[in-house]
Amino acid sequence: MDITGKIHKVFPVQEFKNNFTKREFVIIDDSSDQFPQYITFQLLKDKCSLIDKYGEGDTVKIYFNLNGREWTNPEGKTVYFNSLVAWKLEGEGSGSSASSASKSAEPPDDLVAGDDMPF
Repeated sequence: MDITGKIHKVFPVQEFKNNFTKREFVIIDDSSDQFPQYITFQLLKDKCSLIDKYGEGDTVKIYFNLNGREWTNPEGKTVYFNSLVAWKLEGEGSGSSASSASKSAEPPDDLVAGDDMPF
């Protein structure tokens, strides 16, 4: 999947046990609705640096996977989570990837649904 929008906010890298890292960023998509949509994406592991060459206000095309999880809390209530995991970014009109490690059209194996995450 992909979407194009303007970078609104970039958050610092978060580190978890087992050297797992995550970085979130928010884009504004004002292409289809009367009201702009603020959409949060995650970058995982070695992909956390993909956003470094872009700044707030830059228009980027984001290639991502939609992941969903089921989790039962200690009280026995089941809750569901969705996440948008970005694996490639392109600046508007650049036609090239922000990282040479992400040149393929397919997402890396470590970012597909079913990967165990610590959260």
